[in-house]
Amino acid sequence: MRTTRLVSGALASFAASLIIGSAASAQAAAKKPKKTSESGITPVDSLPTSPLFASESLLTLTFTTNLKQLRGDRADEVPYRSATMSYTGADGKSVTVPMRAKTHGVWRLKNCNFPPVRLNVANKVVKGTLFENADKPKFVNACRDNDNFEQLVLKEMQLYRIYQVLTPLSHRVRALRVAYRDSASGKVDMTRYAFVFEDPDLLAARIGRGNMIKTKGATTDDIDNKQLALVYLFQYMIANTDFSFNGLHNGELVQHADLRPATPVAYDFDFSGAVNAPYASVDPQLHRDIRRVRQRLFRGYCALAPHYPAAAALFLEKKDAIYALYRDDIGKLLEPDIVKETLEYFDEFYDAIKTPADAERVFRNCVGPR
Repeated sequence: MRTTRLVSGALASFAASLIIGSAASAQAAAKKPKKTSESGITPVDSLPTSPLFASESLLTLTFTTNLKQLRGDRADEVPYRSATMSYTGADGKSVTVPMRAKTHGVWRLKNCNFPPVRLNVANKVVKGTLFENADKPKFVNACRDNDNFEQLVLKEMQLYRIYQVLTPLSHRVRALRVAYRDSASGKVDMTRYAFVFEDPDLLAARIGRGNMIKTKGATTDDIDNKQLALVYLFQYMIANTDFSFNGLHNGELVQHADLRPATPVAYDFDFSGAVNAPYASVDPQLHRDIRRVRQRLFRGYCALAPHYPAAAALFLEKKDAIYALYRDDIGKLLEPDIVKETLEYFDEFYDAIKTPADAERVFRNCVGPR
């Protein structure tokens, strides 16, 4: 992320994938017309989404699978395993949803007692349930079966909720209280808070009638600059440096059916200072600037300078709504000391951008030529 220079071959490949993929998604969209705004762009919230994300209320579930088998899946490529999710429906009756599950991830896959899981939900068998249209949501669990790691999950989930307050061009999430039941023994192994977040392909369909870009090599010329400025400021707020849109590392790009610039979407915030996980570390390449994850480093490109003031103004406008997330029913799942510490940490960010002159000092540390 320290340079915007790219070899011509990589950029050509990226541009080709953008054009071909967008043409395909435009053709698919043409088969099923959607309501559009006066500008001709499909409104973000006009496309159907899963009932799973229609509410932010805590959802109590039982996740059943062969836990020993799933926990043992540590390789880069692993198969899907049979699983179910059970919950109590609005009529008071139990609903059991068949699905498949497999582990994924990088650090957490190798080091957690219970790694993150991707669910795979066949829509034809879950119609009328909360998992209708959920497709392949990511299931984020406590790394270890103790209260400290459970709180880390809730801290990370809150960052997705903040991101949604700032822009709908981000993953929706749902808080869960999960009993993990082993299908072999029939016993509940643990009960912990967790969360699911929206399948990337469904996110792409929702916000751009398109799909996810798979080719690395995008530059600021290829990405919506206004949205990119907002995301960089968000990453600075939460002190996250573990991402790259150019390299598609913890950063996604949505290509649009109408060939607009790609939309950047960030995800995976467990290495951020706001979460402050005990296993998180700073990339050694950044040690000249920071050594600890709690230290903030602005990594936005200088080419985005015209858009940073508006981004800062949006953060100031949304401050009360962001802080309110820590006082609502979901926010109260966090321990009071953690809430206090987190808001004090965000206070430092807001002090850094409280006036245009203050914000300019932050943006002055941008990456690339000025």
